[in-house]
Amino acid sequence: MTHLSRANASLLAGLAFFVLAPQATADSPDALPALGLSKDRLATIGVSSGGYMAAQLAVAWPERFDALGLVAAGPWGCARGELGVALGQCMFTRLGDPDLAAIDSRLADYRELDRAGSAESLDDLKVYLWHGEDDGTIDPDVGHAAARQWRDWLADDEQLKAVFQDGAGHGWPALDAAGEADLADCEEGGAPFLLDCGLDLAGEALVWWWDDLAPAGEADDQRLLAFDQSEFDAKGLADTGFVYLPKQCESGDCALVVALHGCQMGVDDDEGAATPFTRASGLNRYAESNDLVVLYPQAEASLANPKGCWDWWGFSESTWQRDPLHDSRDGRQVSALMQMVDRLQEVSSTPDPAPPKAAPGSARAIPVR
Repeated sequence: MTHLSRANASLLAGLAFFVLAPQATADSPDALPALGLSKDRLATIGVSSGGYMAAQLAVAWPERFDALGLVAAGPWGCARGELGVALGQCMFTRLGDPDLAAIDSRLADYRELDRAGSAESLDDLKVYLWHGEDDGTIDPDVGHAAARQWRDWLADDEQLKAVFQDGAGHGWPALDAAGEADLADCEEGGAPFLLDCGLDLAGEALVWWWDDLAPAGEADDQRLLAFDQSEFDAKGLADTGFVYLPKQCESGDCALVVALHGCQMGVDDDEGAATPFTRASGLNRYAESNDLVVLYPQAEASLANPKGCWDWWGFSESTWQRDPLHDSRDGRQVSALMQMVDRLQEVSSTPDPAPPKAAPGSARAIPVR
């Protein structure tokens, strides 16, 4: 990917918190700034509940996204707003396989009300799908249903790469050559849900989406930055999110990947620490060598959502809604995540910015756990 710097001084206005002092700290991170990121390359990928949410983003706004990644997840709209269906057809299949016909009907209704993108925009996506054949959390049959769904929706079968790996459990395959995280056994899965399967999933997905990808570089934890998520007000969002920003992307024009963690993989707001997924997904290494910014939004645990999952069954919507709109353009979390994307793609218009400087309180060094 060719980097096209705008050399626009106005973009520096929002970057004060991105200039790092190794020991700088603050009571809370600063706002997510406008960076002027490219609108030509935008992808979203997620694992487990994050995979369901990534699909919700892409189906709601397919004209905005050109690539989607589904890791250990099922079809878009699978739960249809019902927790019982989510558990019985979208994690396990004791109620049968996901009902793709009912899901298609739901999508058609959304399109009539402008709550989802057009079929013409959706069929242009490139989709990477991975699922472990020994997944005990989301049945592999659910992943196969997702593959059937996307084959029906895409213009050409060649736009979908579906990988079902034997001997793999629930999680996101990653390589740990740099000792960034303690990976879980591939077959067993479990915390931190980064799996030692001998597969660099981040690289596999990125190459599938964009075939001009350069080899992975070396990630720099000092470029993994916290931001204040509380302004993007939606039930189920944590107060703190993270973004990986290579230095060369501070002046805009870089591509953006929205990476969504799974249940039990998000930030602990009491600690505010970068998570294993934000540090060791593998995406940051490719960001350095390919002019990519990686946005890591964070969900929080609550009484309604004790494992800190993204909302793919409707818990974050109004209690009076008979049919929650969580998987549409009007979904609360979908809307909040798209506001983050909008912010990063926006060009700052603040005139005559002061030169950025590193100072305690203007930047936040992220603790590692």
